Amino acid sequence: VRREIARLALHQLVSDGRIHPARIEEVVSKVRKQVEEEIIETGKRTTIDLGVHGLHPELIRIIGKMKYRSSYGQNLLQHARETANLCAVMASELGLNPKKAKRAGLLHDIGKVPDEEPELPHALLGMKLAERYKEKPDICNAIGAHHDETEMASLFAPIVQVCDAISGARPGARREIVEAYIKRLNDLEQLAMSYPGVTKTYAIQAGRELRVIVGADKIDDKQTESLSGEIAKKIQDEMTYPGQVKITVIRETRAVSFAK
Repeated sequence: VRREIARLALHQLVSDGRIHPARIEEVVSKVRKQVEEEIIETGKRTTIDLGVHGLHPELIRIIGKMKYRSSYGQNLLQHARETANLCAVMASELGLNPKKAKRAGLLHDIGKVPDEEPELPHALLGMKLAERYKEKPDICNAIGAHHDETEMASLFAPIVQVCDAISGARPGARREIVEAYIKRLNDLEQLAMSYPGVTKTYAIQAGRELRVIVGADKIDDKQTESLSGEIAKKIQDEMTYPGQVKITVIRETRAVSFAK
């Protein structure tokens, strides 16, 4: 989602020609609202297309966010739609409810979208989210058990597991390299975020540079120098990466007044 916001904001800024800090903030704020509206619209359109009704608004929002996520290079929303349709076909062949199977297939990877509780496997986090938003127990179990991380208690669980594997294993569906690259960028950003006083981090130049924004009220100029060295050492000790990584720590003070 952040990448899409950045792409649209850059496109607008370059088209407009006025590029300065205040204008950047204005455009980013405007684009963020547009993307949020697009997320909800995508979620609604997907559920209507698949005939899945009665979902909690937050689950619809999570489905919309899938459009901007990938799993091993495969678009997560496309994968969820494929899995849902395959589940419906397989359930029909087995004499089970195809609508329920389709619902479970659509929701099976919702745990990959939120950033909360990253230590939980995505299947278990997805099950937890489904329970929170009042999905039926057999749907929740199908989500949680599709990677064998909880016991299969629902007839839909093995169907979701098989259809998930079919969608992911078809030739050309996934690329391991892209996923590893994105994970490396995320790991870089999260490593710097672990330091006190850091407010934002951005891995740029394909992970060859890490920009670290610090709070001016929490860290002084002298501390920014030592912080960049500490982060560089931690990256050397804990991560594997090609070439070198440049760490830039940015400390900015803003004073705003209004003339009336």
